[in-house]
Amino acid sequence: MVRTQIYLTDEQKQRLQQLAAATGKRQSDLIREAVDSYLGQCRPRDWFEAIEPMFGMWADRPEMDDYVRKLRAEVDERLAERWRCKDS
Repeated sequence: MVRTQIYLTDEQKQRLQQLAAATGKRQSDLIREAVDSYLGQCRPRDWFEAIEPMFGMWADRPEMDDYVRKLRAEVDERLAERWRCKDS
């Protein structure tokens, strides 16, 4: 374990002391539990894990094929216009 110092408001300190007395736990244990809980909720996700559930979500919608082809063609057109070499 690594020792760390934190600043608490007076109210936080008082409520932490009350919770420690009520539960029989040490304040440091309660703080570690709170940090673990917070970090568990805020776990960074990689891109693949975040988008994986979307793969194939329109597989049963054949009308999307034409729509996607049109979108891709428009993007290709815009990219070609932007990066096209101009004759001087």
